[in-house]
Amino acid sequence: KEKYAKFYEQFSKNLKLGVHEDSTNRAKLADLLRYHSTKSGDDTTTLKEYVARMDEKQQGIYYITGESRKAVESSPFLEKLKKRGFECLLMTDPIDEYVTQQLKEYDGKKLIAVTKEGLEIDEGEDEKKKFEEEKAKTESLCKLIKEVLDDKVEKVVVSNHMVDSPCSLVTSAFGWTANMTRIMQAQALRDNTQMGYMAAKK
Repeated sequence: KEKYAKFYEQFSKNLKLGVHEDSTNRAKLADLLRYHSTKSGDDTTTLKEYVARMDEKQQGIYYITGESRKAVESSPFLEKLKKRGFECLLMTDPIDEYVTQQLKEYDGKKLIAVTKEGLEIDEGEDEKKKFEEEKAKTESLCKLIKEVLDDKVEKVVVSNHMVDSPCSLVTSAFGWTANMTRIMQAQALRDNTQMGYMAAKK
């Protein structure tokens, strides 16, 4: 394990690049990936170990991308997952954004970005009913916020994904995550046309 940790430290980017580019060996290379997670502590976990620990109510393999482990661990996007006891992979290497563009699923389980819209967390009927009631009450407020923010956001909706935080910026299901947009904006030779339609819509 220690030997592999040293190997991974040196060649993790090569393995991830392989997952992105080598469709023939993608599944085999995915087995070699290691990530920190909300339950792994200082250790890393494999995708196989993650799947073995999955709660039966989970929709898939949850992951979050970001600039640093500290940043993603304190993200409001993790609040509901932590409350439900669901594990989330912490991806902090810029190349992970490219990995998840190609690695859509592992062992029959979808990879789900918790920072994008459409995240579904299994709720009880009472919770669903209560949420729909709260959603109806705040419809006019959402409309007002959208009018104030205008074209800075695509839409304003009520979410049940947070526990303590008042709000969060979620990106559209199709297109880049906010982290990927940040990475692309930092590139000197970026394609501004691509930036226009792939950049995160909030």
